[in-house]
Amino acid sequence: MSPPIDINRFEQVRATGELPSPRGVALAIIRLTQQDEVSITELARVIAGDPAFVGRVIKAANGVIGFNRRPVVSVHEALVVLGLPAVRSMALGFSLLSDYREGGCHNFDYNHYWAHSLALALGMQIFAQRSRVAPPDEMFSLGLLVRVGELALATLYPSPYSELLAQAAEEGAKPLLEMEAAAFAMTHAELGAAMLADWGLPRVFVELVEYYERPEQSGYEQDGRAYRMLETLQAADRFAEMCVAPESARPWLLGRLLEQTEAMGFAREDVLADCVRMYTLWGEWGELLRVDMLASVPFPSLPPSEAAAHEAEVDALRDAFQADEQGNEQGPSNPASDDDEESLRVLIVDHDRSVFDLVSGLLQDEGVQTMYADTASRALDRAIEVHPRLMLIGCTAASDGSPALSLIQSLRKLKMGQPMYVLLLNDADTEESMVRAFDAGADDCVPRSAGSRVLAARLRAGLREVRMQQELERDREELRRYATALAVKNRQLEEVAMTDALTGFRNRRYAIERMTQEWAAAERDNRPMSCMVIDLDGLKEINDAHGHDVGDLVLKQIAEALRGMLRGQDVICRTGGDEFLAICPGSGLDAAIGCAERLRRSVNQLEITLPEGQLKVTISVGVAERDRTISDMDALMKLADRGAYLAKHNGRDRVAAVQRDEGNPHFGS
Repeated sequence: MSPPIDINRFEQVRATGELPSPRGVALAIIRLTQQDEVSITELARVIAGDPAFVGRVIKAANGVIGFNRRPVVSVHEALVVLGLPAVRSMALGFSLLSDYREGGCHNFDYNHYWAHSLALALGMQIFAQRSRVAPPDEMFSLGLLVRVGELALATLYPSPYSELLAQAAEEGAKPLLEMEAAAFAMTHAELGAAMLADWGLPRVFVELVEYYERPEQSGYEQDGRAYRMLETLQAADRFAEMCVAPESARPWLLGRLLEQTEAMGFAREDVLADCVRMYTLWGEWGELLRVDMLASVPFPSLPPSEAAAHEAEVDALRDAFQADEQGNEQGPSNPASDDDEESLRVLIVDHDRSVFDLVSGLLQDEGVQTMYADTASRALDRAIEVHPRLMLIGCTAASDGSPALSLIQSLRKLKMGQPMYVLLLNDADTEESMVRAFDAGADDCVPRSAGSRVLAARLRAGLREVRMQQELERDREELRRYATALAVKNRQLEEVAMTDALTGFRNRRYAIERMTQEWAAAERDNRPMSCMVIDLDGLKEINDAHGHDVGDLVLKQIAEALRGMLRGQDVICRTGGDEFLAICPGSGLDAAIGCAERLRRSVNQLEITLPEGQLKVTISVGVAERDRTISDMDALMKLADRGAYLAKHNGRDRVAAVQRDEGNPHFGS
């Protein structure tokens, strides 16, 4: 597999600090699971520090992953059921969901993204259990992260990516991946795969993210495990598309899903039963994670043409789904709409409703939107939902463990709660109570006994600070937009510097950098690697006889012929006037020779029409494989070059490999 993105380019993107990344307990979990001898007990202790993650892990072990196991009731049991790799990936996915449930990319539907990702995770779990290609718990975890490249582009380039998504939605627009490559010199598939590789996920997972939208470029053999995993991911993606589609489109999508899973060898009744159960769980996950799943829409039946043969089966499944649904009639809460995006949200938390009325009156001329919660637990849910910029929290006793101080401490652990201005309305007017409030994270503290004028002044002071923060955020966003445009332009210029203008192939500079990367990867993973040196036969004679314009035409047409025959993982570069280098990661000598033969035949069949008649062109190809006798990548390329010389020496229009044809790696020296 080729690297999902150029290493240097990814390092530049990561260095901005803007890539979505895990934080808090999730980061601690990831670091801990990277250790060779981490214990379940130690990991359970770290997870226990995040009650929300505790609930998600136990639910995963029970409802999502543990199909036929007794109920899991503790973190320790959940870790035993799930295993460290799955928990590590879940920590990544759930951390990103907590921190990136909204953002500045207006045409990127964050709720739709997470609803689809959770459905994709459930679909991965379903079909992995059926196909047995990989542990279902690990596939569930991967499903949460498959589309992370889209979230990353929306986070890195909110305004440009929003414009690109709007263009992609227009009728007749180019494919999104193609538009991304032109705009950002990278695609969401490449960026997502690079992020998973950087986080240390298994190589096969990285490949799935790279290729699931363009499986024809994967080069996987149809009977191989990697191909079946890719097939499982595509079926899961179809399940997810059905879940988030408009109600009218769902029956048709269900029919397509059943066709695909039948081709995979799954019984229709089994898939239908699994889908109904996972659709129900999808709604439950939405409620747990505060993502609107639209799960109140009943599970779809098949299109009328298909339903006749399965009517009783589908009706029974739908009835079972509706029966399960009645136990939980309250669906996920929708975020409160804000008609004025510029207005500040102020959340007032107090057991006494009259405090809300008083504060709302004091702020009526400040252009703010006031909201109310009567308990600390409801306030935390509301704050996560609407992201207020200022909170007024009533505190009956500023002592350790009080609900108000616990609420402030919980808010400060969240990314959205860190910049929030928190004003504590304290019953106790003592030095000790004020110190405790400030230690918990309050920005200001006012006694409940203070008059309304003092309270209004403190609120106005808080609003001034919040508005100053907003102004700074706008300035930073403006600077970030300029930096983003500059970074994209630099990458586009780098693309030009790495590309041969005539053929569109990468040039020699890129070839050397890519060979360095692939050589290091082959050594690290102990995987095969080959390369080819491709020489155009007689280019000088063509230029002398017909002119350089014809020579350029010949090079362009040969480049097109070569491009059409390459496998997805191979990379071809133009390294000289009539010479090309093909890099073949993961390929042994026989596979590379077979590919070289296809390239040779493709060029041999070219018919280039000139005014003087048809021009016949051929290539000579030398192939070499990395083995224990080859010390470095330069030696590998020299060996392939000797193969090309051998092919020319033996009559041109042929493929030769010194390692096979001569049995002497020092041939030609």
